[in-house]
Amino acid sequence: MKKVFSALPGCFSLLIIVLVFFFLSFTLCFGGNVTYDSRSLIIDGQRKLLISAAIHYPRSVPGMWPELVQTAKEGGVDVIETYVFWNGHEPSVSNYYFEQRFDLVKFVKIVQQAGMYLILRIGPFVAAEWNFGGVPVWLHYIPDTVFRTDNYNFKYHMQKFMSYIVNLMKQEKLFAWQGGPIILAQVENEYGFYESFYGEGGKQYAMWAAQMAVSQNAGVPWIMCQQFDAPEIVINTCNSFYCDQFKPIFPDKPKIWTENWPGWFQTFGAPNPHRPPEDIAYSVARFFQKGGSVQNYYMYHGGTNFGRTSGGPFITTSYDYEAPIDEYGLPRLPKWAHLRELHRAIKLCEHTMLNSDPINLSLGPSQEADVYADASGACVALLANTDEKNEKTVEFRNMSYHLPAWSVSILPDCKNVVFNTAKVSSQTSVVEMVPEDLQPSDKGLKAIKWESFVENAGIWGNPDFVKKGFVDHINTTQDTTDYLWYTTSIIVSESEEFLKKGSQPFLLIESKGHALHAFVNQELQGSASGNGTHSPFKFKKPVSLRAGKNDIALLSMTVGLQNAGPFYEWVGAGLTSVKIDGFNNGTIDLSTCNWTYKIGLQGEKLGIYKADAVDNVNWVATSKPPKNQPLTWYKVALDPPAGDEPIGLDMLHMGKGLAWLNGEEIGRYWPRKSSIHEKCVQECDYRGKFMPDKCRTGCGEPTQRWYHVPRSWFKPSGNILVIFEEKGGDPTKITFSRRKISGVCALVSEDYPMANLESFQKDGNGNFSSKASVNLKCPKNSHISIVKFASFGSPTGTCGSYSEGECHDPKSISVVEKVCLNKNECAVEVTEENFSKGLCPGTTKKLAVEAVCS
Repeated sequence: MKKVFSALPGCFSLLIIVLVFFFLSFTLCFGGNVTYDSRSLIIDGQRKLLISAAIHYPRSVPGMWPELVQTAKEGGVDVIETYVFWNGHEPSVSNYYFEQRFDLVKFVKIVQQAGMYLILRIGPFVAAEWNFGGVPVWLHYIPDTVFRTDNYNFKYHMQKFMSYIVNLMKQEKLFAWQGGPIILAQVENEYGFYESFYGEGGKQYAMWAAQMAVSQNAGVPWIMCQQFDAPEIVINTCNSFYCDQFKPIFPDKPKIWTENWPGWFQTFGAPNPHRPPEDIAYSVARFFQKGGSVQNYYMYHGGTNFGRTSGGPFITTSYDYEAPIDEYGLPRLPKWAHLRELHRAIKLCEHTMLNSDPINLSLGPSQEADVYADASGACVALLANTDEKNEKTVEFRNMSYHLPAWSVSILPDCKNVVFNTAKVSSQTSVVEMVPEDLQPSDKGLKAIKWESFVENAGIWGNPDFVKKGFVDHINTTQDTTDYLWYTTSIIVSESEEFLKKGSQPFLLIESKGHALHAFVNQELQGSASGNGTHSPFKFKKPVSLRAGKNDIALLSMTVGLQNAGPFYEWVGAGLTSVKIDGFNNGTIDLSTCNWTYKIGLQGEKLGIYKADAVDNVNWVATSKPPKNQPLTWYKVALDPPAGDEPIGLDMLHMGKGLAWLNGEEIGRYWPRKSSIHEKCVQECDYRGKFMPDKCRTGCGEPTQRWYHVPRSWFKPSGNILVIFEEKGGDPTKITFSRRKISGVCALVSEDYPMANLESFQKDGNGNFSSKASVNLKCPKNSHISIVKFASFGSPTGTCGSYSEGECHDPKSISVVEKVCLNKNECAVEVTEENFSKGLCPGTTKKLAVEAVCS
């Protein structure tokens, strides 16, 4: 490998660094030779400190890709990272698919056109909360196949797919050495967690995977994340909430962070996790402070698990991940903007940090500085306070610096603080889901005309097979559907006491997962399911039986397949025990009876959700569709919602099922509520290490209420919405909701640093004066119409709940209105010159503003 390359010759002041950064941000990167040494990647002879953003192409639609990539670039991102989703590209053996959401080449070229690099994590096992970890289900059913170990079948098909992808990228000239954007490639994924479970076969497989990848001659370095025994031919990388203490196995490898999790995934029925922007920024700053060179946000835009692509099991259809760009493609503020300012600050330090060795200085028991100084005299310092509770004022180079708890200050000239990770000056957006009634396509109709079709509870058509006892759900369906019917019947004697007393026996069911609806004599008796931490479950409900024959039909359901873990492909689902308690002779066990099986639903088999097959059944038309009726398909023709905002389908009043628009798979819906007994917070304390259960919200509320419907799926008129409802709901209350930014907020203190590139450009020696300000901006084609709250002084609270403190300037609202009213964007400096001079002397003043956009 090449060793040190000097990225920029000569003596550069801070001004020159800024100008170079400013220039590079507006030029296209045309790739080049990618090498590395212990400090960084070296691209075309230049050292690079890189900010990367994960955007998974199948989790959005092609119409969204250019804007997602551009929004990432505007957020200070250099690189887009994506997995390659094997089971999406090879749905059956040697049958390849690269169209629509799976058009990988198109996605990579959009990144290239934006002038950005790309990290291609081929895997092809990816985990990613994606169905079956991205491995095709068909591979499990090739005899003698074991995933992710020294197994001939698995390695053969893995190498075959890997070669296909690498060759495709070469054919399209997408690797950096060909002038393309791809600078790194990844093989396998987080295998180090599980390798020991496979014994010697695991060790041999890991080494084989690395050697196989390098043999592809992709012309770029290969990485293996969380691979604790990676060989020297690849770069081992870190995945975690914090990677500042990570060190590569070999001393000639750069420090790369492949997954920094800015949020977390969701599971149906659980509260929603949130990671504060202050903590994310802290983790990133600490990583670069301690010699990091490439940092990737997983996810930067999470997107949507359309159709049945979510894994888990129980992963929600939304893969929002509380990422800097939300599921619908909107920047999540203040997270996106706070990280953008961080990226700007870090980039000011890039040249000096990559071309000098740090000196570590202790500034206190939990405070330290890492100082980078090069031969030209340029100097960069990052001051950290790792104390989880207490702020601290430290002395550095004969100056005092205030460090909030759990924060890093960035000084690109070893003097001026341009950014502190704990001081969020960026605005917060007030985002609403604005409901709109469904609009009929037929303008002659006053109300929506619904059509419905009801499935039979049990066997439809001919049975698939009859077997004594139970079969595994997944082995039977092979994931061609979520649904498998288990049916049998029993004869009840007239002499049973429960018939005479009018009481009810109990139906007792045990299942490996994931969910179940129980029917007796075509009537729904109840439902049960596991959850994101425990798939197996038990069902116990009183049931109505009659004298004579009783038909028992149990609809077993999967909610995404296992996506990780040792031997995860062998994890099953489906019934393991069925009993009825309450007979004269006690409990009868039906587990060893003959059971009749049917795979899937009639509507699925007939494809009635497809645009060209919706009329394959006899729909019943009505202006008042049946409510709370299980196993019901609903169809309606409608116009798209007004405007151009992103759209969510509000399913709050439905039960559980699947949805389609014009044949496109919206995905599984399930407005399952989390427990009110879970631990949730009103306000998250960013200080201290983050874990997914630290800052959760939404206790007692549905985990997912709205389901993203991309605008590009709508036609001007005649859109066909199809819903399959499993257990009953009220379709008349289904609405489309427009995701709209209705307001903006900010709270800024007068001592907040403002990373203002213009200030640096005007004063090349770094001695600048930049005043803190509240910067507000409404979406395009809207303006600030009302200032709901403004207080200069000591306001407290968060967006939507600000309140005046003991110190308050009564002129606050009028001052802000003068600057901001009827404008799309405005900036109000947090200074006494703008407000009442001499207000509350001796205190650090703040300005809080909340405004309405319309």
